[in-house]
Amino acid sequence: MAESHEVAAVLMDIEAELRRMGCWQAEPPAPEALRSEQPFAIDTLNFAQWLQFIFIPRMQFLLDQQQDLPRASGIAPMAEEYFSGLQLPVEGLLTALQTMDALLGSQRA
Repeated sequence: MAESHEVAAVLMDIEAELRRMGCWQAEPPAPEALRSEQPFAIDTLNFAQWLQFIFIPRMQFLLDQQQDLPRASGIAPMAEEYFSGLQLPVEGLLTALQTMDALLGSQRA
């Protein structure tokens, strides 16, 4: 199982990178936007919003409650696709997301 302190540290890195890129929002989206059932809430949120308002809080909840973390993750490829046409300094964010994918993917059943 991925070490919870490593996952928590990467969550902080993801937040820091979103802030550095200017993608961190002060106000949350409407509650109905957070109830999407689509992968990455693609129908109601952009990818940075999904990270901030769904992924980070959900992972933090799992850590806080000492619940099992996902056993696989493919967030980095989605980020690469989303940010590919934007002129943003995404290298740090992509590195953090690749680290998260590796941590979650290295867990043992």
